[in-house]
Amino acid sequence: MAKIVSIHSFRGGTGKSNLTANLAAQVALAGNRVAVVDTDIQSPGIHMPFALAEERMKFALNHFIWGECEIEQAAYDVSNMLPRPGGPLHLVPSSMKISDIGRILKEGYDVRLLNDGFQALIEKLNLDYLFVDTHPGVNEETLLSIAISDTLVLILRPDQQDFQGTAVTVELARKLDVPNMMLVINKALPSMNFAELRAKAEEIYRVPVAAILPLTPELVQLGSSGLLSILFPELEASREMKKVAERILAG
Repeated sequence: MAKIVSIHSFRGGTGKSNLTANLAAQVALAGNRVAVVDTDIQSPGIHMPFALAEERMKFALNHFIWGECEIEQAAYDVSNMLPRPGGPLHLVPSSMKISDIGRILKEGYDVRLLNDGFQALIEKLNLDYLFVDTHPGVNEETLLSIAISDTLVLILRPDQQDFQGTAVTVELARKLDVPNMMLVINKALPSMNFAELRAKAEEIYRVPVAAILPLTPELVQLGSSGLLSILFPELEASREMKKVAERILAG
């Protein structure tokens, strides 16, 4: 039975899409059939780490929501981003077209269609894992993604706004009985005391910190144009991402 893994942050700019892409890649490298869905329809971007060109996107998640395609028609094979062997990796992007984003913002959509799409994608692609890149903050789409998740990964930066906002999501996840929840602290300065940072977060949220990712110049240099854990596997941030993937696989 496929596992649904949602990656969420209370605010934008945490590195959520990059983390989602790298975790999905590592889980696929372990031999699993994996797909990623970009439900951040208002500000899509996860297609960039997977090097999925806009002109290749005949269909996107938007078109499934509008009844213009089946969900599997919007799923693109991005397995070429991974060294072989490994399992297949697919991406369902959201549209980057201004007109499509504007239509979503103006008309909204029935978020229940997302669950229908997730289940259809799992069946059509015979998935082992479905990763959901959520919209930041708390809205109806976020609540749905959290509610149906087997694992929720919350990513935050080491600052007070992120710490306060994440507390809201943790409480929501507890009320929704998410089976498995973990934290990833991103963009930590190397000069910080990681042990103290981990202890502080775990005391506040009573949720395990799966990884602390140091601020990494190579990630800045990539500019979201590739998968850090694949291109620079020797980096501490890459090793930490692999540990998170291993925890997801352990269930």
